Amino acid sequence: MFNKMIVAIDGSEQSLRAAENAIVLAEKSDAHVYVVYVIDRSISKTEVMQTWDFLGITEKKRKMFKRVEKAAENGRISYEVKFIRGEPAVAIINFAEEMDADLIVIGSRGLSQFQQLVLGSVSHKVVKKATCPVLIVK
Repeated sequence: MFNKMIVAIDGSEQSLRAAENAIVLAEKSDAHVYVVYVIDRSISKTEVMQTWDFLGITEKKRKMFKRVEKAAENGRISYEVKFIRGEPAVAIINFAEEMDADLIVIGSRGLSQFQQLVLGSVSHKVVKKATCPVLIVK
């Protein structure tokens, strides 16, 4: 079914549900999962200044990764955690292409139609521009 999957996480409940779904799919298809966290350049500068953490990863985010890693280990799947920089949608798409991914799994942020019109959403941009299938988890 799938050989290489990308799951993008940002700490939101939707992204954590996306990770859980990706793990279930990986268990069934024996796929390798890349758990991707995008460090948005505009946000990471602020986080680095506030936390002196060179990756901009706060304790809350470390706990999020531990939760995902524990689920992956319990599911006995092959996985890697990757930190990438850039505008989130573009970075996710580029990483998926580099890894020759079969599937991108991403959470929906649940923006209203007005918010999506004005702001757009990462999941919407990924769906529009990705060259592989995309699963959006609500």
